[in-house]
Parts: sequence; structure tokens; C-alpha cells
Amino acid sequence: MGKVVLVTGVARHLGSRYVQAIRRQPGVDLVVGVDLQPSAHDLDGTTDPDRLADLAEYRFVRADIRRPTVAGVIAQYGVDTVVHLNVSTTALGSTSRSTVKETNVIGTMQLLAAAQKAAGVQRLVVKSTTSVYGSAPRDPAVFSEQMQPKVLPSGGFAKDAVEVEGYVRGFARRRPDVAVCVLRFANIIGPHADTPLADYFALPVLPTVLGYDPRLQFVHEDDAVEVLRLASVDPRRGTTNVGTFNVAGEGVMVLSQAARRLGRPTVPMLLPAVSWMAGLARQTRLLDFSPEQMRLLTHGRVVDTTQLRETFGYHPGYTTEQALADVAGSGRPGLLRPEQVAGWTSKVAAQLRVTALPDGGGKRR
Repeated sequence: MGKVVLVTGVARHLGSRYVQAIRRQPGVDLVVGVDLQPSAHDLDGTTDPDRLADLAEYRFVRADIRRPTVAGVIAQYGVDTVVHLNVSTTALGSTSRSTVKETNVIGTMQLLAAAQKAAGVQRLVVKSTTSVYGSAPRDPAVFSEQMQPKVLPSGGFAKDAVEVEGYVRGFARRRPDVAVCVLRFANIIGPHADTPLADYFALPVLPTVLGYDPRLQFVHEDDAVEVLRLASVDPRRGTTNVGTFNVAGEGVMVLSQAARRLGRPTVPMLLPAVSWMAGLARQTRLLDFSPEQMRLLTHGRVVDTTQLRETFGYHPGYTTEQALADVAGSGRPGLLRPEQVAGWTSKVAAQLRVTALPDGGGKRR
């Protein structure tokens, strides 16, 4: 019997791409996808019978990881590798911020509790983010995995990631027999990436904070999938994929450079105005640009990837510059189509009318 891999968050783009990659991995017999809804991509291979013979079997289980039912899934399929990708950084669509926080934190607690009781679990891979380092004016030039942020994230998705990593460390102490890998991804971009920063770069005009030009790092979606795949299998001789690793492409770009490479004009604004626009975009469900993303676009963040290359044994195929160039050359359309502009304008006007009322939402006069 080969590996049985359980993957959370398969409905998102990164999760579905990872499933496609791990099913081609020699020695993997079964991949179990867990989410509230199936992926929009073809993951079962039934449309191409010839290709199915070369892929591990795939089963989708509709389950909420915030519920104890995930323990039954692990036991039923004899899972030995758990890959936790359902740590979200966005709350767009019908999902509220409170629901996402519950999934990030409570869902992780339930998943780890289930994995702790399952004697057959041998490997745990957790997707995290470099947001755990925060973004502050007095930050060091480069963060390594051993460094602590100057100011701990006080809320939002960055705080969720800090809590998730704390629970993972507790799991590692209780189950020292399990190989645990935490991957702190920089901003993932690519032609099909569905991350907040990718959506920001898709805007026809980029609002920026007046007086700031932050340093940024990117990781291409292809590299993100490959790092996750390598973290799920036995490492090659001389390397180890156990521990915490920063994942980013080589090199650094400032925001103004990125905007020019993408051909996007920028509109420098005072920080309160940009924050107000970001809040309005979240309320109108156009763009979920969180406060930690605002801090990133103000102060920037750069991480050291020496351990990824020398210890983990992976050299990203795309540098930061090349990852952005792939986005620029992909012809990815702007986020706002004409019909979206009309709809968003109506929503903004309605929101402005509400906020202008004396009671913040009483009857119109």
C-alpha cells in the first residue's frame, strides 16, 4: 500500500493544483480532498481514461474541518500524510471574516487533534505565510525563520497564521514521530493565482501610499505547488524537509517597479485615504485587501530563503522578477470589466449615502 494523502482546501486554486501534482507522484496510491465544495478543476481524471492509469486515485469528501468529522475521514482512508492548505488569507464572496477565522484557527485545531490521535499519520505539511513577521517601519532588512517580528500581528489573517503555527508547534511536541513541515509563503502570484496581492495587481489603476515604495518578494504559483509536493514526500539524500521554511523567489522589487512592469498607472494617496478605499472595497466585495496587506504596501517585507535552498534542497524556478514577468506576459485581464465598474460604482454610491446619514444607516431623507 502506497501513501494516502489528505489535502484540505482543495476548492481553492492552489489546493486543486497541488492535488493534480501529488497524484502524479510515484508511491502515492490515494489522495483524499476535503473541503466544503469540490474544486472547479477536473481532479478525478474521468474525462481522460488513458491519463487515469498514471494517476493516484482521488476521492473528494465534503466536510467542514471545524467539525470532529475530519477524524473519521483520516481513520476511514488510513491517511499517513496530511497537507493543510485551508489557511485562507481572503474573505471575498459569501464568506465572512469571522467564518474564515474559525476555519483558519478552529479548523486547524480540529485537524491537528484528529491527526494526533491517528497513529498512522507520519507527515504533516502546513501552508503558512510570511505575514507572520508583520510589516513595520523598524523591521530588519531581511527576516530569517528564527527571527521574531518587531510587532506581533494584532489581528486579521496574519494573526490567524501566528496562532496556526503555535498549534502546529504544540502538535510537533506531542507527536515527535511525525515529520512536520511549515511553509511560509511570500505573496503567491501567477497567471491564475487567486491571492489578494494578485487581485491588487489586476486593478487597472494601483492606489499606493504617498511617500512609500515598499520592497516586495513574490513566489510563482508553479514554485508554490512544487515546494508543497516536495514537502509531502521523502527528501532526497543530504536534505531535510522537516522544519519551518521561508518560500520566495530570489531577488526583491519595489512596488513602483512592479507597477511599471505590469503597465499599471499608480495613484499615490495619503495612508488614511488608501485605508478608506481598502475598507470600501471589502464592504462592496470587490477586493478583500486586509489591514496587513495595507501594511505590506506601506513598509514592505523581505525574507531570507537560504534554508529553502540549502536545507530543503529547492531552488525556485522563478525569481521575483520572473514571477511578475509571467503575470505581465500572461494577458491576465484587469479586475474591473465594464459591467463590474457599473455595478461597483452603484455599490460605492449606496455605501456613501449610508455613511453620510446622521445615524449611519437610518431612513433616507
